[in-house]
Amino acid sequence: MTAEPEQLGLPGMPRRLFTCTPTRLMTWLDCPRRYRFTYLDRPPPPKGPPWAHNSLGSSVHLALAGWHRLDARERSVEAAGRLLENVWLRDGFRDDEQAAAWKARARAMVMRYVDTLDPDEEPLGIERTVGMRTELLAVSGRIDRLDLRGGPDGDVLVVVDYKTGRRDLTSYDARSSLALALYAMAAGRTFRRQCLRVELHHVPSGEIVAHEHTLESLERHLGRAESIAAEAAAADAAYRSGLSDAESDAAFPPQVSSSCRYCDFVRRCPQGFAVHPPADPWAAVTVDGS
Repeated sequence: MTAEPEQLGLPGMPRRLFTCTPTRLMTWLDCPRRYRFTYLDRPPPPKGPPWAHNSLGSSVHLALAGWHRLDARERSVEAAGRLLENVWLRDGFRDDEQAAAWKARARAMVMRYVDTLDPDEEPLGIERTVGMRTELLAVSGRIDRLDLRGGPDGDVLVVVDYKTGRRDLTSYDARSSLALALYAMAAGRTFRRQCLRVELHHVPSGEIVAHEHTLESLERHLGRAESIAAEAAAADAAYRSGLSDAESDAAFPPQVSSSCRYCDFVRRCPQGFAVHPPADPWAAVTVDGS
């Protein structure tokens, strides 16, 4: 489904930009049905219970953001552990015992990670929102950390994204990430400084996976984003025009896959539920039954 961006009012008026985040674009690409439930249906259908892996990820992100916001003299390994304790979210875990075990693991991983950092280095941004406009879209998003590092040709911007999942990361993850590419372009425009390097920091292992973009590779990602945005904008316009239930289901088909088990709306999706019933809220953090 493709269409030209919607125009504002009378002929000759500027085209309406598709306002989005990278997450919105990827949601459309991953599953149009979930996209409709998330961004279009009002009121949105009720979600399932909270996920333990989301609580874990949010807690680690909050602790690391808090650590960088401390005065440099206070950025100790122990301070990172205390911050994790203070911001810990237990939603989604099976019971208090599992939540306590994972809090201890999260505390240890955050402390190991910050032990590799120089407390005197000041990031340019923490949880920094950046955005940009093109002829077709207005995209914005929040970067976990934006560094300004010395390079052979002067200081360079580096986009840093924290990951807390169990899966090992590869260079492909950094190279293929649409979100990281858009963040790099938006950061470059925001600070009027070229931004080509993106990094995924796997907090549990301390591994860093990086990719050095070129201007051409960033433009390819932008073209992909604009193509996805055109499809989503056409679907949005069709939805606003008024669709019957059958037409809406046809315009926003589900993409059934194993990830349906972790979809907030799988209970509202007969196709996904029939093949992949919802996982337990703590399933993604369960290791050897713990």
